[in-house]
Amino acid sequence: MKVRKEKQLYEVIKERLEEILKAKFNDFYLEITADTGFSNKLKSEIPRGREIIFNFLKKARPDITGFVKENSFSYFIVVEIKNSSIELDDIYQTKKYAQLFGAKYALLISTNEIPEEIKRLDKTINPDFLSGAYGYRIVLVHLDINKKEFVEWYEKKPF
Repeated sequence: MKVRKEKQLYEVIKERLEEILKAKFNDFYLEITADTGFSNKLKSEIPRGREIIFNFLKKARPDITGFVKENSFSYFIVVEIKNSSIELDDIYQTKKYAQLFGAKYALLISTNEIPEEIKRLDKTINPDFLSGAYGYRIVLVHLDINKKEFVEWYEKKPF
């Protein structure tokens, strides 16, 4: 599959993630938010007092946003997608979304292999590089676009 634009990946990735979530969670929801903003269903999961985040998400939003329900609690998922190699700025962009949502799950998915330099930065220079204040850890994911499958999860699959 030849992909020219990142947005061509959104539906494929959303479907793959839904398959994975279905195996672990009874109640979950994902939506493509890159271009359209947030549905009322998603907004209704934002705790009272945190609505301010939408002021910061008018111009830039996660590509896919959603939540899972565990033990009657909602936990947010933010997904950023890249049709190129993962770079440092992509990690900070994903971290921004995870922090604004207080997300438990933050995924940065690329059609390229996860760069060894990023792994080394995480392992040796700054072991908290992919971690955040809300207890999340950004998970880097390699999507094989020809197989339409996730072939690598760094450090590990979160669900």
